[in-house]
Amino acid sequence: MEFIDLKTQYRDLKSSINARIERVLEHGQYIMGPEVAELETRLAEYVGVKHCISASSGTCTLLIAMMALGIGRGDEVITTPFTFISTGEMIALLGATPVFVDVDSRTGNIDPAKIEAVITPRTRAIMPVSLYGQCPDFDVINAIAAQYGLPVIEDAAQSFGAAYKGRRSCALSTIGSTSFFPSKPLGAYGDGGALFTDDDQLAKAMREIRVHGQDRRYHHPRIGLNGRLDTLQAAVLLAKLERFDWEVERRIQVANHYDNLISAACPDVMTPCIISGATSVFAQYTLQVDLRDELSRALNESGVPTAVHYPVPLHLQPAFSQLNQGVGTFPVAEAWARRVLSLPMGPDITEAQQSFVVDALRQALRSIA
Repeated sequence: MEFIDLKTQYRDLKSSINARIERVLEHGQYIMGPEVAELETRLAEYVGVKHCISASSGTCTLLIAMMALGIGRGDEVITTPFTFISTGEMIALLGATPVFVDVDSRTGNIDPAKIEAVITPRTRAIMPVSLYGQCPDFDVINAIAAQYGLPVIEDAAQSFGAAYKGRRSCALSTIGSTSFFPSKPLGAYGDGGALFTDDDQLAKAMREIRVHGQDRRYHHPRIGLNGRLDTLQAAVLLAKLERFDWEVERRIQVANHYDNLISAACPDVMTPCIISGATSVFAQYTLQVDLRDELSRALNESGVPTAVHYPVPLHLQPAFSQLNQGVGTFPVAEAWARRVLSLPMGPDITEAQQSFVVDALRQALRSIA
């Protein structure tokens, strides 16, 4: 059994994917070919915003977003310590300081009630992460941001296709940023990402930054980088969009089935909590368990692959040691890091496979009790 099954998805979409790729091979426009513009139009319509700017990765999109906002040395960006390192890494790469806020004990997302206390005159943006496929409480976050005149960047690397109070992830803030890494809900066959905004000036700036800061060939009004999405990846994503709505519904169905199986077989295990008004695309189906490492080993031995997202919060990473934030600084994030365990998840997993996973989970819990 695979942790994420991309092979079944390919078999289902093989003719469309192959035809899209062959078209690119025939026209030969491998950089910024027509599929890139087509994808950006389709994604902007899907999300419900004016502008989509594709890019080379979900990490690159965070960098481009902050560069467009003018964030740099001496600035502060508020974010969560319970995320993949790219969130804090891109802040630091610009010479700014990530200011971490502990997470909500129900969801693992940033706790909006703790944001205002860390705002200073150096704060330039708030960057919440939509963890595991679910958005945090953006109404509260946006209200705080508006009060202090701050932009909000949603790190939606895991939540493309999710919704919050009737609006789609990536359309909830000043800028939305997502990833098309192969294992994401909408994944390419290599790295990729996209930015979303309704702000015309920010969109213009992000488009220029993506292509070495140029507004026309060999004319560079700003410093930029090489952040373009390959045409071949755009072609793959366009083919995958054909069944994406079905995949989102399937992910929710799979998660609900896991919930039911686990509540019956392992009632002491904490299953994902979805807040009122939100949906999740379950980029991961993540439990909270005691003796996580022992349980993971037992499951792996029984043929069930697992993963930990994430074992070390950012404030405890050596790369951020200069912040002098040791163990106990963000207790909820640290507790999540000790207890989270992700199970196999995806739209093509079968009920039989889920039953096998949960039966193995039940037996593993008994063996380590």
